[in-house]
Amino acid sequence: MIRLRSFEPMSPILAERVPAGGEWGHQLKWDGYRLLANVQNGQVGLYSKHMARMDEVYPEIAGALAGIGESCLLDGEAVVMDPRTGRPSFQLMQQRAGKMANRRDSSGKLPVQYIVFDVLEIGGEDWRGRPFIERHRRLERLAADWRSPLFTTELFEDGTRLWQWVQANGWEGVVSKRLSAPYRSGKNHRDWFKVKTAVVVEADIVGILRKEGRISSLVMRVDGQYAGRVSSGLDGKAKEWLAGLEQGSAYPPPFPKLPQSLKGTDVAWLRKPFRAEVTGREWTDEGLLRHPKIRLLRNRT
Repeated sequence: MIRLRSFEPMSPILAERVPAGGEWGHQLKWDGYRLLANVQNGQVGLYSKHMARMDEVYPEIAGALAGIGESCLLDGEAVVMDPRTGRPSFQLMQQRAGKMANRRDSSGKLPVQYIVFDVLEIGGEDWRGRPFIERHRRLERLAADWRSPLFTTELFEDGTRLWQWVQANGWEGVVSKRLSAPYRSGKNHRDWFKVKTAVVVEADIVGILRKEGRISSLVMRVDGQYAGRVSSGLDGKAKEWLAGLEQGSAYPPPFPKLPQSLKGTDVAWLRKPFRAEVTGREWTDEGLLRHPKIRLLRNRT
């Protein structure tokens, strides 16, 4: 079995604005799961950013990489495109991961794509010490004949214009990279930055959490999966309306397994969940919405 020495992939630092200047290149931020690919003599090892093996989760990616003809170590993002919007969907990516974990994706309805944005090794030579622009150009040559599900992401000079396009078309954000920078593990650098648009989701509110007898937050479910708690945006009128909903500990939890963060809490499940429009900063690797805020409670009378 092909193996990869464990390391922490380079990660962009969250920023408030896209950096300006000719020393920067800019790329779309893809809303999926980080994926490293080690290709050696036709054998492929796929790894998450925490170095978990992912070969069986993304067999179509492994199969495509086995035929590229060069040994290399690639860094990129596995994504599922939403056919309705033409954009990557983190929610569909979660569905795909869950189905593959339960071996229920034989239908092929959630095909995954591999968007490669860096080459770290090629032909047995380590390229991490070279400038990003050199690695990008070498990746372009490597990927010249690639076909689906293998893709690369474009590099743009004008970060402001790319950010405006992202905002206008509902994409996740922009990653800006210093063209002269080497590849450094983790976030111990000032060379990669990400600027993100707000995540907007339609969440099912399935439970109400109380603290010292008072409503403190709501339990969210998105596409059948636990998505965290939300309290920001709850005003007095909203809490008064929530208090009148039919709820109780007698109703079964809406999840096959109670999320760890809800164990030992005072949660009352709703007999009839309702919808809420919720904004957030980003999705965590665990599928939770970070910094959620309620924008609108639906079905409210």
